[in-house]
Amino acid sequence: MTSAPLSPDAPSPDLPAHAVDAAANHLRDVLDIAIEHGPRHRALVVFDSRTGLARALVEAYRRKLPGATFLDFDSVEPATVLARFRELAVKDLVVLVQSTNFRLEAFRIRVELFKLGLKVIEHVHLSRMPGLQGEHYIEALAYDPNYFRGVGRALKSRIDAAPHARVCGGGDTLAFASRLEPAKLNIGDYSGMNNVGGQFPIGEVFTEALDLEAVNGRARVHVFGDTSYLSNRPDIPVTIIVERGRVVGTENATPEFQRVLDIIRADEGEVWVRELGFGMNRAFTRERRVDDIGTYERMCGIHLSLGAKHGVYPKPGFKRKDARYHIDVFAVTDAVYLGEDRVYADGAWTV
Repeated sequence: MTSAPLSPDAPSPDLPAHAVDAAANHLRDVLDIAIEHGPRHRALVVFDSRTGLARALVEAYRRKLPGATFLDFDSVEPATVLARFRELAVKDLVVLVQSTNFRLEAFRIRVELFKLGLKVIEHVHLSRMPGLQGEHYIEALAYDPNYFRGVGRALKSRIDAAPHARVCGGGDTLAFASRLEPAKLNIGDYSGMNNVGGQFPIGEVFTEALDLEAVNGRARVHVFGDTSYLSNRPDIPVTIIVERGRVVGTENATPEFQRVLDIIRADEGEVWVRELGFGMNRAFTRERRVDDIGTYERMCGIHLSLGAKHGVYPKPGFKRKDARYHIDVFAVTDAVYLGEDRVYADGAWTV
């Protein structure tokens, strides 16, 4: 996912001072509680200044990481950035503040930094969230460990034990008539994990059906990731009709949604429903959105993925080289059931 470079003729205004103050407060908790970064370890912030949101985050990090090294990506050669990475020691911190996403030849930044034993906080595609969306993004950085860790672990426990699941919304039901894969957590608790950090904001528990063909029913999609990797919200939710784990029909499909389906079918033959995502970030709702689909994925509610790609859960018959698409779609959600227990009501998790 890459976005086009920002035009110099379209300057991005600064965010208001209160947004910068909020960012500093939220990032203090991210650094102290989630990442557990302390004064014994160095920090390197690689940034650009192309957008108001990027500048706000950099200022917030300057306040909270006064001893860090700050490196403007646009003012140095890629070799300089790579050299600075390699000067760091295990458990040091790298922060990436990117209006688009940094390219360093074949260097996959976050993956390679993790290989070096570094902690990573990545902010990416900030140019896709102008103006008020930048303030929504900052609000989503708020880290409440009791909520994220408590609710996240409770959801995982229920998911792992559930004999089946249902997502109900707008009068439709999508049924997962099998057990679910062991849930994965993105809740800002990295204890016992090989890597510390990742893309922020956070807040998600995800799984998928053990038996993908056990997924049947209907779901109403209120937002989907379009071919520009943006949050596309149709005027009327698109209904997907799912049989044996595949999208076999739609109602109220927009031309762009149909285009997404056509692209998947052209390359993969059929449209699988794979991920069942339990978004937890309360800063994002059906009405309070951001344009970057990878950020909006944390929205407090249910999202699904369309396409065969979901490398976290290998399945027989799915080859990595042939699975090309993982398109996030967001289901109108009134209730979620794990087994017979309702775990979502009135826009919130109830575990």
